[in-house]
Amino acid sequence: MSVLLTGGLGYIGSHTAVELLTSNEDVVIIDNLSNSDLSVKEKIKKIVEPVRKLDENSFKVYVGDVRDYKFLDQVFSENKITSVIHFAGLKAVGESVAKPLDYYDNNLISTINLLEVMRAHGVKNFVFSSSATVYGKAKSMPIYEDFETGATNPYGRTKLFIEEMLKDIYNSDKSFNFIILRYFNPIGAHDSGLIGENPNGIPNNLMPYISRVATGKLECLSIFGNDYNTKDGTGVRDYIHVVDLAKGHVCAVKKLKTNCGLKIYNLGTGIGYSVLDIVNAYNQVCGNKVKFKFVDRRPGDIDICYANADKAYKELNWKAERNLLDMCKTSYNFEKHNK
Repeated sequence: MSVLLTGGLGYIGSHTAVELLTSNEDVVIIDNLSNSDLSVKEKIKKIVEPVRKLDENSFKVYVGDVRDYKFLDQVFSENKITSVIHFAGLKAVGESVAKPLDYYDNNLISTINLLEVMRAHGVKNFVFSSSATVYGKAKSMPIYEDFETGATNPYGRTKLFIEEMLKDIYNSDKSFNFIILRYFNPIGAHDSGLIGENPNGIPNNLMPYISRVATGKLECLSIFGNDYNTKDGTGVRDYIHVVDLAKGHVCAVKKLKTNCGLKIYNLGTGIGYSVLDIVNAYNQVCGNKVKFKFVDRRPGDIDICYANADKAYKELNWKAERNLLDMCKTSYNFEKHNK
């Protein structure tokens, strides 16, 4: 009996694999390596094996694309999969504005294929990796799960479309259990320094870019906009440590086993930090090494966004525990050890 992770060698997927395996869940990973590396498999094993001995049956990795129906069908045929966590997808806001068709093709087709294969194999438990982006420009803060939704960019719209798809499927067949996890902004890395956010090419997200500037791999951080309606003019987000986020998925898998129906949860800290807050905290950790400059805003970005995560605490027994300095320390540690 295994939990399938699509995109499981990626940033959030790899940390979730570690937390599931150390919680004695067996894991099967599918990844097309478009924004990850096969070496992560051995790093996951290195982290887990002091706690639990792994073998071929408890931890498997398949290289392939979730949009390939025959490949997916083979994976389900070869494994006893009881739950699926769907991480696979393109995720850069700016890129989605420039290449909307790529996002609709990748994110929507992969999910439709996955759900069809699940139905064919009688697998009814599904955790979806959604995003706070689906709230669009929320009218007030913090954001609750029952707030009105409406995306401001193609990336967010793909998440919103998939959420609506899951609701329609559930309404047609109540034997499914769907948990939609709306992430806020994951940063940080595993304490071991073995896995962290390591995008191919130039990073799109804030923390890996800061880390690469701090370690001299990149010259300067570009901060997109300093005229937002915030305390210092830079965008404010709810940053959550990736290990806390990964533990939220373990709680979600446990919830699926109770035949929970369809549930939606925010995963965040409930605290809003500006981009300059992040830079200043990182400088405390690394010793004032992060050079930055202000550039134009990115299309699709909003001023401020942070969560109310009380529902996840009440129903999943989950809450974020790590603070901003923890996030910066582990990111810096990972970047120093990652060649």
